[in-house]
Amino acid sequence: MSIVTKVITDADNELRYPSIGELSILKSYFSNVDERLNIVCILRDNQQSIIKLASKAIFQIHPEYIAPGGNAEGARKRSLCLRDYGWYLRLITYSVLSGEKESIEQLGIIGVKEMYNSLGVPILGMIDAIDCLKKASLEFLSESESSIVVPYFNFIIQGMSN
Repeated sequence: MSIVTKVITDADNELRYPSIGELSILKSYFSNVDERLNIVCILRDNQQSIIKLASKAIFQIHPEYIAPGGNAEGARKRSLCLRDYGWYLRLITYSVLSGEKESIEQLGIIGVKEMYNSLGVPILGMIDAIDCLKKASLEFLSESESSIVVPYFNFIIQGMSN
């Protein structure tokens, strides 16, 4: 749920107008909406390059993943890993757009450990992979844009770490 939707829903559920604090939150959110849209465009337009950088980095950290018997051995398994990279990058853009972490929590954290465990995917490797994806994404963003994006990546990393 976006910040805007949350403020409106909360106020409506309590049969009141948005509070001054809620309006301040909205003002802050709207103050950098152009930057948020730019970030989403950069991440979308550079998705393939970001994934390429991130995958190169993760396989340098964990070469055993692409070795015989590894989780990313062969073209098919490796493409599944890269598909997950694209999925997580999209989750980040959804959160940048909405200004909240709820979509990450609902779509990307809840049950993820169980899913990866059932598939035999090492959680530590996924944490490292998301960190590599974060670092690769930052290569394309300015410092101020990075400050908006980093908390969402860190939220995913923290969620996987718990």
